[in-house]
Amino acid sequence: MYEKNVVVNSFFEPSAVAMLVQTASKFKSRISLVIDEKTANAKSIMGIISLNMQEGQAVKIMAEGEDASTAVAELEALFIN
Repeated sequence: MYEKNVVVNSFFEPSAVAMLVQTASKFKSRISLVIDEKTANAKSIMGIISLNMQEGQAVKIMAEGEDASTAVAELEALFIN
């Protein structure tokens, strides 16, 4: 299991959510995003939207599987950029 804590750097518009889901979906690993006590599948648009991400919020990226470390690194880059 790989985990990384990041901070949402800007408002997550629908296009950013779509990019996040597209990126997560190219990996075989199970990938989740956690905000407070809410957890969502990073490969699910509705799941990500349900998190209601806001600028400045802490998000934990969690991945488990053969390409988990790469998945976490690529998703982290989306939050940073």
